[in-house]
Amino acid sequence: MSSKYGVLTLGDAMITLNPEETGPLRFVNRFERKVGGAELNFAIGCARLGLRSKWISRLGKDEFGKVIYNFARGEGVDMSDVAYVNGYPTSLNFKEIREDGSGKTFYYRYQSPILTLKPGDITEKMFEGIDIVHLTGVFLAIDPKNVNIAKRVMEIAKQKNLPVSFDPNIRLKLWSIEEARSVYYEIFPYVDILLTGLDEIRLIIGTDSKESLAEFAKVNAIDQLVIKDGKHGSKLYIKSEWHEKEAFPVIPVDTVGAGDGYDAGYIYGYLNGLSIDERLTFANGVGALVTTVAGDNEGLPYLDEVMPFIQNETVIER
Repeated sequence: MSSKYGVLTLGDAMITLNPEETGPLRFVNRFERKVGGAELNFAIGCARLGLRSKWISRLGKDEFGKVIYNFARGEGVDMSDVAYVNGYPTSLNFKEIREDGSGKTFYYRYQSPILTLKPGDITEKMFEGIDIVHLTGVFLAIDPKNVNIAKRVMEIAKQKNLPVSFDPNIRLKLWSIEEARSVYYEIFPYVDILLTGLDEIRLIIGTDSKESLAEFAKVNAIDQLVIKDGKHGSKLYIKSEWHEKEAFPVIPVDTVGAGDGYDAGYIYGYLNGLSIDERLTFANGVGALVTTVAGDNEGLPYLDEVMPFIQNETVIER
């Protein structure tokens, strides 16, 4: 049965070349083709949790574009507002994974197909059946004009009384922190739920003290400030109070995509009316499960995988 809750996001997607060996990329000889992209990961994460998930994007009219389209459609993502374009190759990235699970990403996304998306392409019809809009800083970093597209999306959301969630998802290989900070402060007035890593918010506002974070949320009228802190768990500032939940202990294999999974888990909890503690626990669980599988989105769990994990239930395999 389709969920009664719908989520909309937009952004670029890429073919990700995952190394079949750990260590510096220059010594890696074999790669496995996967599909990646922060917003698409989020859309897939939401779909696997049972939400109706719509992704707006543009793909190169090439073989890699077809791979991404078919993969996302197969995951149950609504692709009705994704189009192929000629003359713009589908973006690529190569991942480097170290022995401890940490990694680096090397982008090849010059002339990305998403550059053909314009503010006028965003229509009110796209928001039919949508209950929340989610954006990330990756889309904003690709090209300066994307700020106006994001604003168009958020303005329609506000007209329809839809909450907006935003993950800064800083990519310093795409723009400088000064450029990012300037754009984020244009975006914050529209944001109801800010989902940010502790290291990211430290870069944005220059500090990470609870007092400073609380003041930042108040000044920018952010209803829910969610701080993701990896193995240290996460915390939420809401209604002038802090709430914290510890992380689930796991042995990480690949940390890429964990933040996108956390976002999907938090939004699922928010839409389904989970309590604050339940929401943080659920999101922590989703993020932890993502790190146990290699790949950008392969570890994004289904709902029937998250619940036993966070409740520490024994799953009978055979």
